[in-house]
Amino acid sequence: MLSSARKRLTAGVLAAAAAAAGTLVAVAPAPQASAAGTVENVYSHAMHRSVPVKIIEGKGGGSKPTLYLLDGLRAPAHNSGWLIETNVDNYMANKGTNVAIPFGGAGSFYTNWERRDPKLGLNKWETFLTKELPAYMKSKHNSDNRRNGIAGLSMSGTAALNLASRHPSFYKAVASYSGYPTVTMPGFGQGIQASVMEMGGNPTNMWGVWPAGEWAANDPFLTAGNLAGKRVYVSSGTGVGSKYDSSLTPGSPRFNPTKFAQMVPLEVAASTSSQLYIARLATVPGVKLTTDITPDGAHWWDYWEARFKQSWNTTFRPAFF
Repeated sequence: MLSSARKRLTAGVLAAAAAAAGTLVAVAPAPQASAAGTVENVYSHAMHRSVPVKIIEGKGGGSKPTLYLLDGLRAPAHNSGWLIETNVDNYMANKGTNVAIPFGGAGSFYTNWERRDPKLGLNKWETFLTKELPAYMKSKHNSDNRRNGIAGLSMSGTAALNLASRHPSFYKAVASYSGYPTVTMPGFGQGIQASVMEMGGNPTNMWGVWPAGEWAANDPFLTAGNLAGKRVYVSSGTGVGSKYDSSLTPGSPRFNPTKFAQMVPLEVAASTSSQLYIARLATVPGVKLTTDITPDGAHWWDYWEARFKQSWNTTFRPAFF
């Protein structure tokens, strides 16, 4: 249980994060050049449309494990932050693993929504990610559909842990970078609702009225026991300072208080939520848990890219090979 003081702190942090979200990442930079993989349109019967997916096919013969990488709250419809902001596609090109990076899903939390949303449309991402896309990967790219992993950041860190808990027989490993896995706790639930609304959606169409409806069934904190025996990676920073960006470090000549006020609440909330989840997961038998809660760290791709590469070595590679 959260103390009353912690609840008030969390609610305040999430409210500030939601307010900051409107101005954060206003302009996306141009995509980095990439020689790895192809973009393929995968039809979803559940969503009645094709979903573009960047697929990096693992080198070598035989069937392959598959790693699914999910994007953040503002996931663009025809690209992914993983490709815009990082070099993970090139990094994974020689790892003997198929990588699938779906485009789109902004504000969806990559879940099956109860109802079609007037703004965000028909979202049946859980069906797409656990059934339709794996079937395509097996048919077209020789995925074995036995060695599967999933990873996400911020919104999709929550989603990755949720999907892994809801489908433990499908995923062997999961990673969350700066996610919010305590979705029914006061403050965090309101933050998730605010995030959906920031993208124009109605959160009641997702899981019903918080904390009733399907909220508990999609709370990784409550379903953590389903990850018994799995490999799990959880990371976050504190939001205070960044070794990659001195404009976020108080006392630096480049310190930007506006940017600091935008980005810090997001990572403070992620750190609080992730540490509560880590404590819960530590009680689950057989979980092979790796954590990285750093004393600094912004809510941004520099850290997520580094933590992805760390999680490949500590979590996904041992689960696959």
